[in-house]
Amino acid sequence: MQNFTLREVKYEQIKEELCTIGFDSSYLNKAANKFRYKNIKIYNLKPAQANILKQTALIFGADCAVNRNVITGSIEKSDAILCGSFSQLEKIAAKLKGQPFKLGILADEITEFLKQNKHCTKLAGILNVTPDSFSDGGLYFDSDAAIKKLEELIIDGADMVDIGAESTRPGAEETSPQEQIKRLDKVFKFISKSNLKVLISVDTRSSEVADFVLSNGANIINDVSGFEYDSKMPEVIAKYNAGVIIQHSKASPAETPNYENIIDEIFLALKQKIETAQNTGIKDIIIDPGIGFGKSRENNLKLLDSIQAFYSLNCPVMVGLSRKRILGINEDDNNLKDIFTLAYSYPLIKAGVDFLRVHNVKLHKDFLNSLPT
Repeated sequence: MQNFTLREVKYEQIKEELCTIGFDSSYLNKAANKFRYKNIKIYNLKPAQANILKQTALIFGADCAVNRNVITGSIEKSDAILCGSFSQLEKIAAKLKGQPFKLGILADEITEFLKQNKHCTKLAGILNVTPDSFSDGGLYFDSDAAIKKLEELIIDGADMVDIGAESTRPGAEETSPQEQIKRLDKVFKFISKSNLKVLISVDTRSSEVADFVLSNGANIINDVSGFEYDSKMPEVIAKYNAGVIIQHSKASPAETPNYENIIDEIFLALKQKIETAQNTGIKDIIIDPGIGFGKSRENNLKLLDSIQAFYSLNCPVMVGLSRKRILGINEDDNNLKDIFTLAYSYPLIKAGVDFLRVHNVKLHKDFLNSLPT
């Protein structure tokens, strides 16, 4: 009796493995797409669109899950999950080109979807000029200490420095725009006269603070409220042709609202905010699912596991989990928290997340440099 030996092969190794078994090398690139699979969720299809999509998928040996009532036409809309190899999905898109009900538009969007590539991860160093931030409150409240830390983050390899003058830790009191500007004033006098080689972001919900820092050398506003706190924020950012980091925040960090489908809810909320930003004239947009902001630890872990879902929004993705409660070591020192942060960050780096927002830039930069290219 013959015994068989089986092992899993990841797509990243498929070309090497095909060569190992003696596959025809002239057909290697085309064949590789047959082993590369993707599941695509498509929202709000009409029954006719959903039916045609499903039948087209079946023609090419792929599949498409739709609402059970699509076949009867008794519902107005259905989401769908289209799954198949890249080779199959490319053929499905080509076939949809000639179909009615605007499915030619969907074909173009599927084609663009398949072109998405993961990027090299960049680092946004955290600089809190506050007396009460959760892990480093008071350390850089003095302006001279803050400037020294800014220079240190740049030397350590930060691609961006995110400066905040208002704590967003659970239970923190609001800081007025005037007080934030007072805390930032000396730091931005230094920034405005320096030729820094990094992006400068400011973590604020206030359009008044945004106006001040953008007129003094900042490049990006990191709005943790996602435009919910101050409706004037998009206009101010657009006025300076600056960039924005739009974070999802359904509630304050201390609250944990219910989610029926957390990935869907955050994905669609960020999509709407991206459209708001674009309609205001903002071109450079980074999105952040908001780890720790109105989410349970279980919610946060699910977001990390599903981070690639947000790549479909076609904006760079930032994740900030540095020293947060998700690590499960709230009472330990920052050195241990930084090690845990790196451990949680590694799957995100492998998944090609665009930015990690971290306190310990040097640790993460050294690790990134140690990875094979």
